Amino acid sequence: MTSLSCRFWFGIGVAAVGGLAQAQSAQLDPLAPLPQAAPVRPQPAPAQMPPRVAPASLRDRLAALGRAFNGNAGISVVSLKDGWQADYNAMSLFPQQSCSKLWVAITAMDAVDRGRVSLNDRVTLGRNDLTLFHQPISAKVLGNGGHTTTLGTLLFTAITESDNTANDKLMRSVGGPQAVRDMISVKGLGSIRFYEGERALQSKIAGLIWSQSYSIGDAFYKARGALPTSVRKASFERYIADPYDGAAPHSVALSLARLKRGELLSAASTQRLLNTMASTKTGALRVRAALRPGWKWSHKTGTGQDFQGRVGGINDIGILTAPDGTSYAMAIMTVPNRADGASQDLMQAVARVVISEYEARR
Repeated sequence: MTSLSCRFWFGIGVAAVGGLAQAQSAQLDPLAPLPQAAPVRPQPAPAQMPPRVAPASLRDRLAALGRAFNGNAGISVVSLKDGWQADYNAMSLFPQQSCSKLWVAITAMDAVDRGRVSLNDRVTLGRNDLTLFHQPISAKVLGNGGHTTTLGTLLFTAITESDNTANDKLMRSVGGPQAVRDMISVKGLGSIRFYEGERALQSKIAGLIWSQSYSIGDAFYKARGALPTSVRKASFERYIADPYDGAAPHSVALSLARLKRGELLSAASTQRLLNTMASTKTGALRVRAALRPGWKWSHKTGTGQDFQGRVGGINDIGILTAPDGTSYAMAIMTVPNRADGASQDLMQAVARVVISEYEARR
């Protein structure tokens, strides 16, 4: 059911970090409680600016949209110019799905900034690197008996095409899941979880334990389809209730604002990542469909598995920029009760509200 509670938080402070990192072992019951990773010492949060209040009309309109949504929705908007943040149900954890590829990309660019890797470093992908669902790069791997490319190309493909195999290979090349969790903690990004990569995450959501044989053809779908409905339902509902890759829209929007301000990466790495996000091809019917002429949306989308007409996460997160350069960090995260396009409609509506509020105050 949609939460009817609406709380707005203002300011650009960074949410405190908790021990949200998760790990999976093939020897564990896939429905077992999540183990806790060892804590990582966070860096001090940046000095807070004086809190500013978001326009009341914006807050009210966002709240009305969230309350009317058929499902569970979380909305957070940060004005980089004025310093306010407007939230609806934004402290709850929502499934990220492929939005989590952004944290892999930031981890990779941070490793570049620290001189640990170069985006020109070459890596070779084989059949054992293949994942599941959307992985266009698999055609090159299977067609040539392997595929050699660069870390920079993997990052670009993971963000712009949401390629699962490119993302997981990039993740492993810069230190694996724990490196991503460490980055989230050390940089103080707040309530953002990161699981073990696409293969482990999607298997667990389905009620399976990953087998590399699932990466070929429709093997994963067949294995998932052979499970008793009760197992699939329990696995799906457990994930929705406590998502292994969960993130609070409030923390996601603040992290995006910090990325845009250059607080997370070097100037060159910040610009490269934002340019990459601006080239994203997915999500044509989400925020991008509501853009007015001259507006830009640099973003990452996420879409979960469908179980009996309910989708485990439909999201769009990014930086919305007006023709004059005024920018807003936005996170719109949903778990709809039906896969009927309501999530996409909500995302467009939120974008229109933000744009109209901007135009009214010019």
